[in-house]
Amino acid sequence: MITVDFNRLCMSGPGRLPGYRILDIGCGSGRHTCAAFRFKKVVAMGVDINFDDAFEAKNRLKYHEKLGDHGAGVWGISVADTLDLPFKDNFFDLVICSEVLEHIHDQKAAVSEIVRVLKPGKNLVVSVPRYLPERICWALSKNYHNANNGHIRIYKKKELIDLLENAGIKKWGVHFAHSLHTPYWWLKCIVGPSREDCRFVNLYHSFLVWDMMKRPWITRFLDNLLNPIMGKSIVLYFRKDNHKTL
Repeated sequence: MITVDFNRLCMSGPGRLPGYRILDIGCGSGRHTCAAFRFKKVVAMGVDINFDDAFEAKNRLKYHEKLGDHGAGVWGISVADTLDLPFKDNFFDLVICSEVLEHIHDQKAAVSEIVRVLKPGKNLVVSVPRYLPERICWALSKNYHNANNGHIRIYKKKELIDLLENAGIKKWGVHFAHSLHTPYWWLKCIVGPSREDCRFVNLYHSFLVWDMMKRPWITRFLDNLLNPIMGKSIVLYFRKDNHKTL
């Protein structure tokens, strides 16, 4: 599932990020890296601290390359820590950090690194689990935040904005995403977040996979309608100060 709304980032026209260097931090299996690779002549770079996830992202990008499902740019995958990114200052035209900060103990150091590699005047997109749906998950299951790859904090919107703006960037956009996924995680928490034998939960998961693949208008309509109320993720868009150099 794609959390970032790339259309908001195409300043030079629909579907265009001309020649951008795009970094996907905490890329996991490469969903956003692959989405970025579809834009024309970009450099799409994914970074993850987990070797297995990085390897999966690499294979996924190779598959898209084989299919010709790309914009004739280049891609790369690196195993690296968000706290010590292996890139020069002011190097990327767009940085994506989706569902990462809630896992990191030293959040200020992570944000400093993320902003460091972004060019002045360019955009950063950050998403984290939204406060209320996440709080309900924690209340329903004591094991949820450990089972879900170690969520160590729940962000309130203002707290997250202040954290990022104190690093020298300015928020210019926000939206909520994945409302249809919220009940799935509540159900997972009720039956046990690591349990895989609950038929109803598995059926809901199959529905979500079908929805991501087929994207019928009715579920897109419902998702957009419910996102402001119960979207699973909050997505924030920032621009780095033109005078901010490191």
